[in-house]
Formats: sequence, structure tokens, C-alpha cells
Amino acid sequence: MAPNSTQLRERFLRALAPESQFYRVLDHLPGISFFAKNSRFQIVCANQHFVESLGYKTELDLIGKEDFDIFPTRLAENFRRDDEQVLTTGEARLNLVELFFNPQGIPDWFITNKLPVRDRKGKVIGIMGTTQSYSHAAQTVHPYQQIEKALTYIRQHFRERITVEELAGMVHISTRQLHRKFVETFGVSPQTFIMKLRIQAACDALQHEDAQIGIVATEMGFCDQSSFTQHFHRHVGITPLKYQRQFRLVRKTGE
Repeated sequence: MAPNSTQLRERFLRALAPESQFYRVLDHLPGISFFAKNSRFQIVCANQHFVESLGYKTELDLIGKEDFDIFPTRLAENFRRDDEQVLTTGEARLNLVELFFNPQGIPDWFITNKLPVRDRKGKVIGIMGTTQSYSHAAQTVHPYQQIEKALTYIRQHFRERITVEELAGMVHISTRQLHRKFVETFGVSPQTFIMKLRIQAACDALQHEDAQIGIVATEMGFCDQSSFTQHFHRHVGITPLKYQRQFRLVRKTGE
């Protein structure tokens, strides 16, 4: 009796040698980073683009490291929350917007997809994912191309008051169409996207030794400290003051 599709696939996968690495094909797709982590959030494999983007030479240099060994605390915290959700729910998280700020305070973002890795019994034993940079995503994600001018404006002016109406006018579509394209591309509305930028920029700002919450609130475009605190708590889960104290405690402990 001929094997069915599932049996055919399982027979093939079981016959693979341990050194077989399917993800190596991603080394030949420009701009695509691939990684996989175990249930302890340690990197267990990665393609060469991911390795080199983090300043390492070989995959072996990266294996065993966690996000907190590689990234600033604020970024590592965001990555860990997403990873924990995938491990706990067993559900993929797709089109995540990961934000990085360059020395000039301008955000660059990446589109990240995270999926569960399961053992033969179906238990989730890790996470695998891909990351694609803004520039490459703009070339491959169709809705992204249509709103690229608005995204460029947001990158430069997210600390200022930006209305959906003016963004829609820039790309010559209705506000409803703009909303739909943002949701298709990033999974959130334009307003939420801008707020996420502000909050993550605020997280970076609060880590400076002399940062004052009221001043950070003003610099990030909030009308007052109370509004800033409400939005910060909604997105991060704690108040700006508690976040600042936690970060300083971690930094002091590490010294």
C-alpha cells in the first residue's frame, strides 16, 4: 500500500542526518535572517545572515546565547515576551514589528515571524523565526510599498502630532484604506504603530542616567506626564517610574 502524504513526509524527515540543515537555503535569500531557540530561550541554530548581522563570524559563536547576552535590555525584554507567548500558546506570531533606534534616534524596523517548534509528540520545545529588514520588506510586501511614503514620514516625525488624515493624503488613499493596509502589513492601526514607536523610544530615553519622566513625556509628543504614564503602562505593563527603577537595578547589579 502506497504511503499517504503525511507518512511520506515523516519517512523523509526521519531519514535525515543530524547535520542536514534545511535553513541553510535561507543563506541565499538576501535580507532574510533565520533563528531557532530552545525552551530556555537559547539560540540553537541560525543562518549566516543572522549570525553576521549580530557581529559574529560563525553559527557556533552564537549558539547557547540568549537575547539578553546580545541585545540592549529593552529589546531583549520585548523579544522574550513574544517568545514566551509562542511557547505558552503554541501559536505563531506573524508580522511583528521590531524596532531599533540608531544613534540619531531614528527608528529602523524589522518584520519578524515566530513559530513554535514541536517534538514528535507535539509538545512545543522551542521557537523558530525569520526577520526581514525595513528596506527588504518594502520591496517584497505589497501593502508596505503602497504606504512607504507615510512610513518614511513617521520615521522622521513620530515624536510630533501626526494625524491619520495627513498620512492618508501623502499616499493618496482614504483613511479607511490606510488603516486596512497598516493592519495587513503590521497587524496594527496607524495610530497604534505611531504609539508603539513613541513608547519604545521612551524606553530607550528612560535608560539614560539623568532621564526625567516629565521631560521624556514631552520629548515623545505626549500632552502631559499623566497621558504618557497611561499609554506606557498599557504597552509595557508597568509605569515609566517602575521601568526606570528596574532598569537601574539591573544595571547596578551587573556592575
